[in-house]
Amino acid sequence: MKHIILIALIAVFGFSAQAQTKKNKNLKYATEVNGNCEQCKKRIEKAAFGVPGVKTANWDISSHQLTVILNEEKSSPADLNKAIAKVGHDTREVKAEQADYDNLHSCCKYERQ
Repeated sequence: MKHIILIALIAVFGFSAQAQTKKNKNLKYATEVNGNCEQCKKRIEKAAFGVPGVKTANWDISSHQLTVILNEEKSSPADLNKAIAKVGHDTREVKAEQADYDNLHSCCKYERQ
């Protein structure tokens, strides 16, 4: 009888622990993205909206802050950073490949670190 109760308790705790790893459907995420102009803003926001689960995206030219709301069940902040880097813009977390950076218009080329 003790074994049955023990197995039942383990099962209940196992299911409750699994339920706690639920992903956020409205994660507010912000990161720094390098860029210079209105053309950069359009490119960065378009890349962000190309990531599944991104609901809003706004890149501020003066502060270089990209703020998004995304559904973590569909994608992660890492996916977002990779998509932004793929269009040539460095983020705080992911640096763009040199070839992607070289494809930017001359007015969009920022000082890389």
